[in-house]
Amino acid sequence: MAHNAQGNHNGAERRRGVCLVISAPSGAGKSTIANALRASESALKHSVSVTTRQPRPGEKEGVHYHFRTMEDFEHMAANGELLEWATVFGRGYGTPRAPVEAALAAGHDMVFDIDWQGHQQIRHALPDDVVSLFVLPPSLEELERRLRGRASDHPDEIARRMAAARDEISHWREFDHVIINTELDRAITEARSVLTAARLQTRRRTGLLDFVASFGA
Repeated sequence: MAHNAQGNHNGAERRRGVCLVISAPSGAGKSTIANALRASESALKHSVSVTTRQPRPGEKEGVHYHFRTMEDFEHMAANGELLEWATVFGRGYGTPRAPVEAALAAGHDMVFDIDWQGHQQIRHALPDDVVSLFVLPPSLEELERRLRGRASDHPDEIARRMAAARDEISHWREFDHVIINTELDRAITEARSVLTAARLQTRRRTGLLDFVASFGA
């Protein structure tokens, strides 16, 4: 009998995966937080993006990117094969739809660190699967200090990034959750809490129906 109970419990763990989208202005720490989540949870799936740029030395097709021509990229976008996409400095970048939908259906979670426009697109494409998180810096002064810490950036580039940051921050209300990245470890813990709560949402727990029915309730 204990074996059956354990089997029922395992079945109750079945659920649809979560698509966690993290956005932030440049320098606020979205990539650091996303990478920390991926590093601490091996089960988190990585989405391989499509790009029209040429492979750099050491980059492999299907591992780092799916390398496509601009014609192929535009065809994929027009046919709804990309969850989100953008053209940056004449190069296309996007997220293939099919692998993400297959991972979510199999109960695997995915983390994306993309901008507010990508968030809008992916939420429109997967309205029931996206849980979003916006990361704010402690202040604009601290954000500028972090950007200046990247010695490779020219002052004009920093000014451009600060203007872009203000625009990005103006979209904070569009997100389900907001954290302020004053202390990185705390911010990572808060982001993990958002992911945990999303995993426990009633509507995602596809195995609970049969599990609770076994109680005779």
